[in-house]
Order: sequence, then structure tokens, then C-alpha cells
Amino acid sequence: MPAVVIVVLVLFAFFLGYRFYSKYLAEKVYGLDKARPTPAHEFEDGVDYVPTNKHILFGHHFTSVAGAAPITGPAIAVFWGWVPALLWVVLGTIFAAGAHDFGSIVVSVRNRAQNIGTLAGSVISRRARTLFLVIIFFLLTLVNAVFSIVMATLFIGTPSAVIPAAVVIPIAIAIGQLVYRRRGSIVLPTIVGLIILYATIPLGQAFPITVDPLAGALGLEAQTVWVIILFTYTWFAARLPVWLLLQPRDYINSYQLFVALAVIFIGVAVGLNTIVAPAFNQDLPEGSPFWFPFLFITIACGAISGFHSLVASGTTSKQLDNEQDARYVGYMGSLGEGSLALASILACTAGIGAYSVWQESYSSFNSASANGLGNFTTGVGEFVSNIGIPAAVGATFAAVVVITFAGTTLDTAVRLQRYVVQEIGEITGVRTLSRNMTLAATIAVLLSAGLALFPYGGGGEAGFAFGVLWQLFGTTNQLTAGLALAVIAVWVLASGRNPLAAIIPLVFLLTMTSWALLINLGNFFRDGAWLLLVLDIIIFVLAVWLIVEAVAAMNRVRRERRAGGADADAGATDRSPERPPEG
Repeated sequence: MPAVVIVVLVLFAFFLGYRFYSKYLAEKVYGLDKARPTPAHEFEDGVDYVPTNKHILFGHHFTSVAGAAPITGPAIAVFWGWVPALLWVVLGTIFAAGAHDFGSIVVSVRNRAQNIGTLAGSVISRRARTLFLVIIFFLLTLVNAVFSIVMATLFIGTPSAVIPAAVVIPIAIAIGQLVYRRRGSIVLPTIVGLIILYATIPLGQAFPITVDPLAGALGLEAQTVWVIILFTYTWFAARLPVWLLLQPRDYINSYQLFVALAVIFIGVAVGLNTIVAPAFNQDLPEGSPFWFPFLFITIACGAISGFHSLVASGTTSKQLDNEQDARYVGYMGSLGEGSLALASILACTAGIGAYSVWQESYSSFNSASANGLGNFTTGVGEFVSNIGIPAAVGATFAAVVVITFAGTTLDTAVRLQRYVVQEIGEITGVRTLSRNMTLAATIAVLLSAGLALFPYGGGGEAGFAFGVLWQLFGTTNQLTAGLALAVIAVWVLASGRNPLAAIIPLVFLLTMTSWALLINLGNFFRDGAWLLLVLDIIIFVLAVWLIVEAVAAMNRVRRERRAGGADADAGATDRSPERPPEG
């Protein structure tokens, strides 16, 4: 199968999804109102609440959700064949991720930009707020741990990417200062910054940087040193105003993502690469996990992701200038991530080389997990070589893309976890925790770093990050998406509109993720992974509890509407404005 045919068909399907389905969601399901003031205006503070141009906000949202996960997950999932992975990416993006991401922004904006956990308390029940916050806390800890290991792995495997990945930070700060102080356009400074970033790729190849000497002097592994460096940086980054680093770096990365997708798809078209991987892998080694349900948690981003609801309701909703911008930012952002997942699938099935090379890289699930990122960078290098750029430069380019996206997600996730820690402090009455940004950020960083550095020997070839931690992250992430859809569905129903657009993917996700959680319980028990077993049990119990709360809430809303007592504006939608506790 020529890869270019897949590109054309999938991108056309995405176009139809935005043109028709997102319009249906905007008008018939979420009822957007451009005249309604957004929290960015009501609570503007220049730090978290900042009315932002929709294109700039799209850059923040897109690159915050499109981190390393939509690359890593599909790069692993093609182990089962490229057809099931591609179908889940396409259908999941259009019908699940679009409704989920878009809806999370709208519901949050209608409720003073509260995060999705707090919204569970407003829309479902007060108990649900606490339950959801705990689940979100676990998810963010897993996200931070996984993405720090992803970045550390790439720094070790591609030391030529260190200088370009580091250079983007001062470039972003300079752009942030320029735009915020002078109130000028961000487009030209961003393009200049991107050119400078790409100009450092040859410099990185000439002067690759490793931490091996430092690690040897400290008696630590190189990965451990990188994780410590990354979390030290993130501690500072998560406390800075969004306009200073997060927004401009996100905008740079959004341009970079467009460039990366264009280079990849043009390379596919020029080289006429053919997919060498099997459509359905019928030669799975004994003991391999079955694609049903594990495909739907392995591709934990790129189809639908619970982390997106945290970004949508945690930072994006606080910056939305106009309610109608939610369609562009939310739904288009999910399509962008689906496009990145498509690029990953093609790189690992059409750019990797001959079938024998693919077969060796995907000889087992552990091999697929361990080699996924490497297969992606190799495949992109092959595509880039089709347009006259050396494959080694293309591989470094691909590594820089993944690292910078993962870094953006890590910054956003730690910031979100700071919000959650502060909100937990608010609920428990610990004022020191709820009001002290430094303490909350420190707790978020230390817990995430601790999990990333936790010793575990049961990961096999894939190691802790991809052999074990990725599975727990995937189940928790997709379960969170299902729970976010439950909040959206109850809110839509209470608003007097049809909630099926949220309920159908909700039922599917909760079934798949609960099933996978139960399987993982047995695996963790068999391997003696007691910490992960306990985390899995806690998350599963909380999830079941919250599902019960959500079903009860929907039944309550139906009874109220039948009795004529429901408010068409969903009650919680129009609460009087007051500063949200996490702000």
C-alpha cells in the first residue's frame, strides 16, 4: 500500500470531521455563544487568566496535548498491524477526541474556567469532585514521570538534539518578552525563532552533549541525571507567568509541528514509500497482549486522551478570548494530534525499511515498546532524505520535535498538578498548601520525579517507562477521558441538548480501560510490582465509584427535566463570578 494514499484519505476524513461534525457539536451539542464573556476577561490577572488570540492559544493547546504520546503510542501499537492502529486514530480522533477536547473547554469556560475535577463536583456531585481530583493527581504524576523518561531516553540516544532542545528556551523567553511588553505580532518573531532553532541542528551534530561524565562522577545512571535536570528546570518553568515561556514556546512548537508534518508528508509523497508492515500482524509471539483492549490504551494520545481535558480545563479555558474560539482550538487541536499519530504510524511502517527490518524491530511487544521512538526518528530520517536532506539530520530533527513537544507537555502537566495540589489543599482546609505556589510546585515535582526514578526490574527489554509505566499511564489516561466525557454528558443533558456525542465514546472508553485495568492488576500481582498494583487498585476503585456517581447524576437530571425543574442553562453554567480556588 503506497503511504501517500493513506495520507490523502486520512487528511480528507479529518477535513470532513471539522467541516461538519465540529459544526454540529458547536451548534447542537455545546451551544456556543460569542456574546458570553469568558473567564479570561472576568478574572484577567496577567499570569494564568490572559485573553489570548485564538491562533496563539491554538499553539499552546495543540503543543501541550501533542507531546510525545501521539508519537510513542502509535509507534508501539503498529505491533498489532497498521490497520487497527490507523482505524482507531482516525475514528477516535473525529468522534471521540473532537467531542472530548472541544467539550472540556466549553464546560470549563461556562463554569469559571474550573478544572474538570472541580466540574465533576458542580455537575455530578460533591463527592465526585474529590474522587476525580485524586484520579487526576495520579494521572499527572504518571504523565510527568513518563514524559521525563521519554526526554531522557532521547537525549541519551540522540545527543545531537541537546543543543537545539535547549536553545528553544531562551528563544521563547525573548519572544514572550518582546510580544508582551510591546504588544506586537508574534508571527514574525516566531518564524525567526524557528529558523534559529533549526540552524542549531548542525551545531548539535557537531557538538553532541552527554551527561556520562557527570553521571560517572556522581555514581548515577545517565537517565537518572537527565531526569533530575529536567525536573529542576520544570520546577522553575511551572512557576513562571504563561506569557513568559509557556505561550511563546508553545507557539514555536506549533509552527514546528506544522513544519514537521509538512516535511514528513511531502517526503512520503516524493519518495512514494510503501507500507511494509502487515495490515494485521498474524505472527504474534506467544504471550503477547491481545490488541483488544490494549490497542486503545497503548495509543493513549492520538485518538483520545484524558490529559487533554486537563489542559483544556486547566490552562486553555483560562485564556479563551471568545467562546466560539473553542471549536477551532479544541476540535482542530485534536485533528492536529491525530495527524501527528498518522505520521508516527507511517514512519514506523513505511519509513523503517524492508519488511525484515520491521519484523526484527517488532519481534515482540517488548521490542516494539523499546524501539518505538527510535523507529519513528529513523522513519522520519528516511522521509526527509527523499527531499534531499541527509537522513542523519532528519533523525536529529525528529528527535528535537519529540523532545520539545514532550518538554511543553511536561511544563503544562506540572503546572496543572500545582493547581490540583492547591485545590486539594483548599478542600482539606490546609491553607499553606492552597496558597503557597512554591510548596505546591515542589510537591508536584518531587512525586513525579520519585516515580520516574523508582527502581523496577520487571519491564524486560522495554524497561520501566515503556514496558510497565506506559501501560498504567495509558489505562489511567483513557479512563480519565471517559470520566471527562461523563461530566460533559451530564452537563449537556442538563442543558437540554442531546448528550449522545459524549455518551457513545464514554461507554466504549470505560469498557476498554476498565478491562485493561483488571488485566494489569493480574500482571502486576504476578510480577510482584506492589507499588504499581496498589496504584492500579486505587485508580480502579475510584473510577468505579465515580462512574456510579455519574450514572446517578444523569438519572437525577432526567427526572428533573421530566418534572420540568431543569434549568436550560445547566444551573452551574451561570454561577456568579468569583475567583476559582486554583487561580
